[in-house]
Amino acid sequence: MSDETLQHTTFDGVADYIAALDTVCASAQHSLIVFEKNFEDIGFNSEARYDTLRRFLLASNTNRLRLLAHDPQHLVRYCPRMMMLLRQFTHSMSIFQTPQHLHHVTEPFAVADDRHFVRRFHFDDTRGLLAKNDPEGALELKSRFEEMWASSHSGASATTVGL
Repeated sequence: MSDETLQHTTFDGVADYIAALDTVCASAQHSLIVFEKNFEDIGFNSEARYDTLRRFLLASNTNRLRLLAHDPQHLVRYCPRMMMLLRQFTHSMSIFQTPQHLHHVTEPFAVADDRHFVRRFHFDDTRGLLAKNDPEGALELKSRFEEMWASSHSGASATTVGL
């Protein structure tokens, strides 16, 4: 079986979703996009995820990490590792917030390199799918992401402003 074989693996549980996210993040070589409700309790402040994403961003100046959330405040307030990455890689990383009219979108997902993805069926559902080497499925999710991204705005700044 080659590395290019299409693989779909279903999962059910938060721990399995976190592991699938880790798999997708680790597989990214050029681009990584992630859409979530608020990024709470899915490993985005873990040291392992930070190390994976930092290695990805250090690998090339052209690598891109884009995070999109209905509410990015959990990332801003409770994920200092993600904010360190944002400050260090302002040219390669962005955190955007969806406008209110997109809050009906309830299926979180992540796509790496237009080939690998993980998605859950709903924010409140721990069931989902991890797909490797599935460019067709990845393209569908990426198209959805790009549509939402185009309507969204910056949700986190690399600089701290205050008195």
